[in-house]
Amino acid sequence: MKFEHLIEINDLNNPMTQVITREQLWRGLVVRAESPKFFVPYLDDCTITERAGQTISRTLKFGDLIVNDKVLYEPLHHVHYDVAAQNDIPHSTLRMTIEEPQPQALFVRFAYDDGHTEAEDAANEMYNEYRRSAYQESDIDTVKVIREMVEEGLLPPSLNS
Repeated sequence: MKFEHLIEINDLNNPMTQVITREQLWRGLVVRAESPKFFVPYLDDCTITERAGQTISRTLKFGDLIVNDKVLYEPLHHVHYDVAAQNDIPHSTLRMTIEEPQPQALFVRFAYDDGHTEAEDAANEMYNEYRRSAYQESDIDTVKVIREMVEEGLLPPSLNS
């Protein structure tokens, strides 16, 4: 299943919405990668097993399920999650890309690819509808948590703050 959607971060037409800077959004996406328990309440543990340049390797524990992945950063642009095939888990990816079509008009594009073929996707269409909905809700929650972190002063407006 290949699925992507866009979430608006700053509604520039709504003066009641606090504007989040690109740097705040970026740091929030990095926090999601490095401290995912803030974003995934059913995650039991996350251990960063390696750091190399703009890449981290992690071990995630969900009860008895253990998932190893890599997260690649392109600073201020995107975070790319790569889960290698392991046990019953197929190879999959998630890319969170910051888009800014005009100053302060920030969006995050979430792009998922579970590695399945078109035939497998067609056979699993009903199940995939639920997955798309769950991914979208999770991504909305991610943005909500980042917004809360900004409002609490945990993510200053610029990298120099």
